Amino acid sequence: MTAQLLTQRHDATLILTISDPQARNALSPQVSAAAVEALSVAEADASVRAVVLAGDGAHFCAGGNLRRLAVNRATGSEAQEQHLRLFHQFIEALRTHPKPVIAAVEGAAAGGGFSLALACDLMVAAEDARFSMAYARVGLSPDGGGSWHLACFLPRALALELLWLGEAATARQLQTWGLVNRVTDSGEALSQALRMAEELAAFAPNALASAKELVNQARVRALGEHLAAESTHFVDNLFHANGAEGLQAFFEKRAPRFS
Repeated sequence: MTAQLLTQRHDATLILTISDPQARNALSPQVSAAAVEALSVAEADASVRAVVLAGDGAHFCAGGNLRRLAVNRATGSEAQEQHLRLFHQFIEALRTHPKPVIAAVEGAAAGGGFSLALACDLMVAAEDARFSMAYARVGLSPDGGGSWHLACFLPRALALELLWLGEAATARQLQTWGLVNRVTDSGEALSQALRMAEELAAFAPNALASAKELVNQARVRALGEHLAAESTHFVDNLFHANGAEGLQAFFEKRAPRFS
């Protein structure tokens, strides 16, 4: 069975589920293409305030399908290059999406599956979730921005240890390293992620989008350039209708009703 992407609405949250439980939800080009399209539609839909990415059943995502890789190797590089383009479009769509994206991780998040979780804004992981980058064990190198995210978020030696040795890290370890936001009981990652999404849905979407864009750009900007960007975003949000609503709600001592 080829993995497919399931979509479901939960109030203001769009749930994207990678589904191929027999293969631990290994990735497919179809999943990547469908996810890019779903994220594009969600971006234009004001009723969607957050996105949760999950896996079907006991696992999040086992990464690339090694059988497909073997076939691609036998038939030439063109198919594999196309698959990587689609997968990397999926990664970029997660990183640049203006609405909060939360990974809900159960079981295995391996290789490209780990990369997907890292590309999300927030990560909720079950206590027994395991994260690994075992590319080197089969003679391969990372994809999906895995090496980029680990190099940005972790000390160099720790990033290389994960990429070279491929040993599985626990959810608690990743929480200690600052990669996982919440650790839950087994089977509770999705429900906890949905609670976080519901909380975020109550905030002004334009303000959340500004904060995400600023954080995404901070590493490539000098301080002066970043301060100028902060100033632009701040003024834009102050004069947005949600800025007026937020201030009025504060003075009236009530919960704001952001659009």
